[in-house]
Amino acid sequence: MDARFTVEQDEIRRTVRELLLKRSGPDEVRAAVRTPAGYDTALWEALAGQLGLPGLALPTAYGGVGCAVTELALACEESGRALAPSPLLATAVLAAPLILALGTEPQRAELLPRLASGELTAALAVPGAGLATALGLVGDNHGDWAGGGRAGGVQARQVDGAWRLYGQAPQVLDGHSAGVLVVAAHTGGFARSRTLLFLVRAADAGDRLVRVRQTSLDETRPQARIELRDVEAELLGDGDEGGAGAGAGSGVIGALVDVGDAAAAVLATEAVGAADRALERTVEYVKQREQFGRAIGSFQAVKHRLADVYVQVRAARSAAYYAAWAAGDRTGTDTGNGAGPGPGAGTGEERVGGLALAQALEALRTAAAEAIQLHGGIGFTWEHEAHLYFKRAAGDELLFGPVHRLRAFAADAARLFDGEVVV
Repeated sequence: MDARFTVEQDEIRRTVRELLLKRSGPDEVRAAVRTPAGYDTALWEALAGQLGLPGLALPTAYGGVGCAVTELALACEESGRALAPSPLLATAVLAAPLILALGTEPQRAELLPRLASGELTAALAVPGAGLATALGLVGDNHGDWAGGGRAGGVQARQVDGAWRLYGQAPQVLDGHSAGVLVVAAHTGGFARSRTLLFLVRAADAGDRLVRVRQTSLDETRPQARIELRDVEAELLGDGDEGGAGAGAGSGVIGALVDVGDAAAAVLATEAVGAADRALERTVEYVKQREQFGRAIGSFQAVKHRLADVYVQVRAARSAAYYAAWAAGDRTGTDTGNGAGPGPGAGTGEERVGGLALAQALEALRTAAAEAIQLHGGIGFTWEHEAHLYFKRAAGDELLFGPVHRLRAFAADAARLFDGEVVV
């Protein structure tokens, strides 16, 4: 593994940071989350239309850039630093890879170019609070998280040759504004029980699709409750469990696991960006704040606390970068010229995204907590940005964790505790 970034990768990071520094400060973030969309639509147009972020990890044949997970992770690291609300995570990290892996050629040709350009946004709708389970991060996703044929969840049935969905998903990232929903639904009853993915186009669903934006702990991650009232849907793929996409031979469940590992790596780098920024702001503050006639940053106890945070953030960054590189072999896209995955693609089958995410979320939680403590009274106020980082840490753990479950499942998958213990 060559740990050095390419010139192109450094340029992606620099360009995204410069744009967000100009247009996504704390005041802009607070204003954006209070809009109906939950994000600054003009900023999204710049991120998508000018920088092409939604298409970074999509093939050039579908209007993408042809890069791999690493480039997308670097862009998300910068959005994490600014806590910039946008549909990038829901669209480019969760929904688009599933369409690429499982969709038929007509579905890809119709949807992926529009997703890559930012003209269309997408969201992954998973029943209940099972997003982390569905993605294979905290448990085996072969279970009944999609409903299992019982009340609750989302059920799918065929009526006169058309698929109809009914049920609800209470926590869908950017679900209130997405133009297309990728919905996980249970079908087949108990005899042929299985989970399939379906496409629901919001513009065609009418009042049978009810979307209500929810109040969430982290306002920068807008969530919605999705109610499907006998909505007509299109099966993602051709109905074959193997899927229609290249490399999707493991079917829906396998595709969700692969996307989950890559998403965890991207989320980890995003959390590292947020933690790094929280640490930077705290260091700036302790150099200015004085007590007893000297800056509080000169006190040894403060130095030790910040040094511990620095080490934790650096370790988390290394883990996140490695996880993004390792995920590239499975989800890195073809450049469109037969050259295979773009720069930064990995070469193995190991899935380390969950472990990297656990380490990054823990680093963000520590950095945000120390930021609040070391800012003193002002750090506890709603007006200060420190609480935004703390809420991001808590919110991401609720959605994709918690940390101890991420680590426990990774340990089980690695069979760390199998066999007898020799004393």
